[in-house]
Amino acid sequence: MPTKNPGSVAASVSPDSTAAVDAFMLQLDHPFKPEVELLRCIVLAVDPGIAEGIKWNAPSFRTTEYFATTHLRGKGAVGLILHLGAKARELPAGGLAIADPAGLLRWLGKDRAMLEFRCRAEIEAARTALTAIVREWIRHV
Repeated sequence: MPTKNPGSVAASVSPDSTAAVDAFMLQLDHPFKPEVELLRCIVLAVDPGIAEGIKWNAPSFRTTEYFATTHLRGKGAVGLILHLGAKARELPAGGLAIADPAGLLRWLGKDRAMLEFRCRAEIEAARTALTAIVREWIRHV
């Protein structure tokens, strides 16, 4: 899935800013661009302390540390990878425990999970559960 390099557009703005994400999205050539925009809106609405920026060459979200990054390389879906940032952290025995009654999380490790959506309707249907997961996740950041 092609994406244009946002570096040339966002070179004059901090990568840790909404302006950088806006510039990235203007250049993004991706079949799930509307879904990425919807995920942005949902995640940013979870808590006023959430900000966005470009990290790992993708729209990402942070509080005190980055905790979520959009996954734009999947085939047939757009993803949101939840993590605890670049620094290793001490975790509870067994890893994080996040309530997921809708079964949206696919665990990639003790401190990393992914949510995948194949269309806007799936994101809309999962909005309440996604909001609850992100709200709980940021408590660990």
